[in-house]
Amino acid sequence: MRLTVDHRTTYRFSSPQGRLIQLLRLTPGGTDGQAVANWGIHVDCDARMRHGRDGFGNRTTMLYVEGPVESIEIEVSGEVLTHGSDGVLHGAVEPLPPALFRRTTVLTESDAALAAFAGDAVSGQGDAVGRLHALNLALHDRFTLDRGRPVAGRTAAQAFALGTATSRDLAQIYTAAARALDVPARYVSGYSTACFAGDVSPAPHGWAEAHVEGLGWVAFDPCTGLCADEAYVRVAVALDSAGAAPVAGSRLGEGDEELDVDVMVEKGQ
Repeated sequence: MRLTVDHRTTYRFSSPQGRLIQLLRLTPGGTDGQAVANWGIHVDCDARMRHGRDGFGNRTTMLYVEGPVESIEIEVSGEVLTHGSDGVLHGAVEPLPPALFRRTTVLTESDAALAAFAGDAVSGQGDAVGRLHALNLALHDRFTLDRGRPVAGRTAAQAFALGTATSRDLAQIYTAAARALDVPARYVSGYSTACFAGDVSPAPHGWAEAHVEGLGWVAFDPCTGLCADEAYVRVAVALDSAGAAPVAGSRLGEGDEELDVDVMVEKGQ
């Protein structure tokens, strides 16, 4: 499948900023299941960019802008060729052992209610893959999808207590629930037509990967209750959504900022 991505992030500041430093996790890497046909990052002002990788193996771009800056628009666009693999990940850069992804964070810490739900969801399921599928489907059935912008700093436990959840919330809930079952799991950020086909999304998509001994990392999306397939572009992984955030950084200057994000993903021929 050929997926076309157009992702625009715009910051507007109430007072001119003296300097901006941004860490961008906006560039997908190649795996056995996806190949980047073309990809570019464009900024509407004079900026320096330095490319590299972070500790999770994600492709990164450091963005430096000298002020005064009243606004900045970061546009990402490109095409990625994908094919189905039943959700099983092969060929990704993996600098860290799976066991590290049993580690919890503030955003993915489980509570008693979430841990009990995870245990009930997998009860009676035979093998490891079946248990993870059952957990995915149980979360899909429990929540109504919130198509709005994710709430910054919302934890998995806080989101679990609600009746609706964004894709980011669901991915973090799945990650926390899997770890409560002693399964290595991680948050994935990227793009997909799965939940916003033909529509503009207010944020990149989020899903989860869980590690199965002897099989490897398997991608699960509680938004659909299914494994991630060829309709997904995998960009970054981390212990939680903050570690895989598409844009993070700092600014030198006073005042408030206003953020607008538009993401469009379309299927090609």
